[in-house]
Amino acid sequence: MSKAPAKPAADEAEAPPVKSKKMLFIIIGAVLVLAIGGGVAAYFLTQKPADPHAEKKHEPAKPPVFVPMDNFVVNLSGEDSEKYLQVAMTMQVADEAEGEEIKVHMPQIRSRILLLLASQNAADLLTDAGKNKLIANIVTEVNKPFDPHGEPNKISGVFFTSFVIQ
Repeated sequence: MSKAPAKPAADEAEAPPVKSKKMLFIIIGAVLVLAIGGGVAAYFLTQKPADPHAEKKHEPAKPPVFVPMDNFVVNLSGEDSEKYLQVAMTMQVADEAEGEEIKVHMPQIRSRILLLLASQNAADLLTDAGKNKLIANIVTEVNKPFDPHGEPNKISGVFFTSFVIQ
C-alpha cells in the first residue's frame, strides 16, 4: 500500500510544471510584446520632429532671366511672296551670365533668326503647330555655338510677344 499513494503524489507533482510551462510561455510572450512596443514608442518619442520649414531653408529656385529682342520684319517665302511677318520675341536663359553672353552675340543671333524667319511659309505659321515648330527651330538655331570650338548657348525657351502676318 505504501507504493500506491506514492504514484498519485508523483502525478500531482508533474501536473503543476506543465501549467507553469504554459504560464511561462504566456509571460515571456507578453514581456516580448511589451518590450517591442516600448522600443517602438521610445524610437518615435526620441526622434526630433521634422521641421516643416526645413525645405524652405534650401536655396529657392532662381527666377528665369528673360532677354527681350527687337522686332523682326521679314518677307515670307512661298506662293504669296507679298506676305510679310512681323514678330517680337523674348528668349529665356538660366541666369544673368548667360543673358549677358546672349546680349554680346545679339547681332549674330538676330542674323540667324532673320534667315530662319525668311525661309518660313505663311500657311505654316498660321497654325499653332507651325508656331511651335518655329519656336523649336529658333531655340536650335540660337543654341548653336558662335565659335566652331565653343560651347553651345543655353537658351531654354522663346516666347512670342507679338506675331503678325500680313
